[in-house]
Formats: sequence, C-alpha cells, structure tokens
Amino acid sequence: MEIIRLDNGIEVVLKPMKGYTSVTTGVWVRTGSRYEEEEESGSAHFLEHLLFKGTGQRTCEELKRLIEGVGGTFNAFTTEETTCYYIKMPFSKHLTLSLDVLSDMVKNPSLPPEEIERERNVILEEIKMYQDVPAAYVQELFSNLVFPQHPLGRFIAGTLQTVKSLSREHLFDYWHRFYRGKSLVVSIAGDFDPEEAKEKVTLFLKDTVEGEPLGFTPVKEKESGPDFLFHPKETEQIHFCLGGRGVAREDERRWAVSLLATIMGGNMSSRLFVEVREKRGLAYQISMSAASFADTGIFAIDAGTSTSTLKEALRVIREEISRIRLEPVPEEELNRAKDFMVGQLRMRLESTSEYMSFLGGQLASRQKIETLEEMVSKIYAVTPEEIKAVANQLFVSKNLNLALIGPKISQEGIVIKEIIG
Repeated sequence: MEIIRLDNGIEVVLKPMKGYTSVTTGVWVRTGSRYEEEEESGSAHFLEHLLFKGTGQRTCEELKRLIEGVGGTFNAFTTEETTCYYIKMPFSKHLTLSLDVLSDMVKNPSLPPEEIERERNVILEEIKMYQDVPAAYVQELFSNLVFPQHPLGRFIAGTLQTVKSLSREHLFDYWHRFYRGKSLVVSIAGDFDPEEAKEKVTLFLKDTVEGEPLGFTPVKEKESGPDFLFHPKETEQIHFCLGGRGVAREDERRWAVSLLATIMGGNMSSRLFVEVREKRGLAYQISMSAASFADTGIFAIDAGTSTSTLKEALRVIREEISRIRLEPVPEEELNRAKDFMVGQLRMRLESTSEYMSFLGGQLASRQKIETLEEMVSKIYAVTPEEIKAVANQLFVSKNLNLALIGPKISQEGIVIKEIIG
C-alpha cells in the first residue's frame, strides 16, 4: 500500500493485489449529510445522483456505455460524512478509462435542468419508499431521537420539502464548495501498475482547484433522560429501535463496542438472537449494530415483533442488557465474537471493490489508514472487563432511546423508564 499527495492536495492510496484481474477505482469527497444546513438537507445525495447525468464532454448515456461496454460497473453512495463514486473493471487495462470518466464526472458536471427535475422525482420516490418500509423508517426516527436538532439525526436523502426546494444554482454552489482538491481522495485496489496509476491520476486530476476542506456542525451533548417516539402505522408487525450514542471513530473503545454489538446481536449465535428468537419465538429478526462518526457514535438494537409479544420482547432485551452489564463475558464467548469479527473483515477484503472502500473510506474520514493487521491486533486485545465497562457506559437510562412504528394499540402501556431501567 502506498499513499501519495498531489500538489493540489488530492490524496491517493494505491493497493496492488496479486491474484486478481479486476481493479476498482474510487473518488471520495469529504462531504455528506452532516455538512448540510437544515434547509439544504439532501444536497450531497442529490448531487451524487446528478453527477451520473452528464458532463461538459459526455452525456449520461455516453458515460454508461463507456463503462458497461467493456464489462465494468459503476455506482456511488452518500453517507453522513463522505460521498464516493467508484468504477470496477474486469481488467487492469481499463484503469485509464476509469480515471478518465470519474475525474470528468467530479470536475465537470453539467447538471442538465431537465435531468435535475427527473432525478428530483426519483429521489422523492426513494424517500417515500423508505417511509413505507417500517423496518427502515424506524431507524431514521431513531437517529432523530439520538441526535435531535442535528444533521446526524436527519435522513441522508433529505426530506420531501427540502428536496423539492433545491435549485440547480444551489446544487452547483454545493459542488463548488466541496468538490475541491483538499476534499478529494482517490483509492485504487486490484490488479494495476502503481507507477502507471500515479501518472494517470496526476494527468486527470492535476488541474482540480485546491480549495480548502470545509467543516461540519459538531455534536452537542444531548439532554439527559430517555426519549420515546411512537409513529402510528397500521402494520402487521411492530418495529422498534432501542439504543443511544456510542463512541467516536478515534476512540479506542470502539473495538469493545463493536464486540459488544456482536455478542449481543451480531449473528445467529448472539445473545439476543438466541433468547428472543430461538428460545421464545418472539421475533423473526433481531440484531444490534454500532457505528462511529468523527466526534460521536450510535448503537441500536432493532427488531420486529407483534403487538401481543412486544412487551415480552422488550423485557427479554432488558434482561440481557442487565446481564452483560453485571457479568463479564466468558472468555470462550468473547473469543468466538473476536473470531467472527476478524473473519467477516477478512472475507470482506477478498473483493477489490471492498478493499478500495476500506482504504479510501479511512483516508477520507480519518486522514489516515489503519491496516487490517493493526485492526486484528486491537480486536484480539479487548478484554472481558473492557466489554463490561462499555456496556455500563452505553446501557444507561439517560443514554437510551426507543423509536417504535406500529398500530396505535402497540404503544399502550409502554413506559420508557420501565423498559430500560
């Protein structure tokens, strides 16, 4: 692995991978939904869609034919803190084409007015689709509970109101503010010649304006006390998220938090899966996840159950939360969780596109890269005492919140303080 920096501030990470024929190239931008003001919510995501709609040199159809015509695929995604555009090619000989197309999209978007209106409707339908899926929408409601009045609590795609109001002028202004050298990262992984890659990256991106990376709104300390949000919807199941704030990306406790999430609800041998689904049949799906951002984090237990079994499911979850706070995790169980985490990470990195994301995502969001070996070492170093400590830091009443979607009757008798203790 090698990291270089162009004169205009663009950072480039190169990872040749022996035994592969494919190569994946990604261009990362240090912007996402948390960089937006409330009235412009959804701008980063909207712009991500529009960069595929044509450049000053190529139409939307030409872009697609160039990549798909040689067997490649390309896509993009927007997160809270980054945006990524990537192309995966079947052979290294197409690396130049990948860099040509991606740099053209990032540097010269045309944002055709007619395409903006078409894509606006597409995004509005995307938002409505998520709102119609309780298992997905409850997570958006939950994020708003955890980060009230803050961009991290908003839907990445924005709201129906903000998306309708975003103008072409505003989207161009957003691109001008963020798509600059010091906010860009290029990540290449797979079968390629590093020297050729350096030459081509420089050729296609050297004229990018340097600019300055922009900041985002920091997270404020949340008022203490549990919060409860109920969204009435006539569904067959009741969907809920229970959790709160976690730890930041550079907090060394993040490995203990990740292992805590794995032990509690990360796979089919996890405590919640066994106790809630396998032993009692109270839910089809139940899991726990954790994510970290620059200055904070979030964790959630989510599940779907019926009106008649909701209280029982919450009671079992509470018991498991109490147990992991009081009793150190047995070494054998902790070792299984460690092996699972490491195994999942290693298998993920068997793909050139995932390795591109692994490296580029870190460099874009952290301005540094932690190797796989370093991560594995830190995972295996976590002790039962550290798991117990983070459980007692996260699973406390003032930090827990409950979001619920279901029929009106499902909220009857739900007292948040009784659920979380």
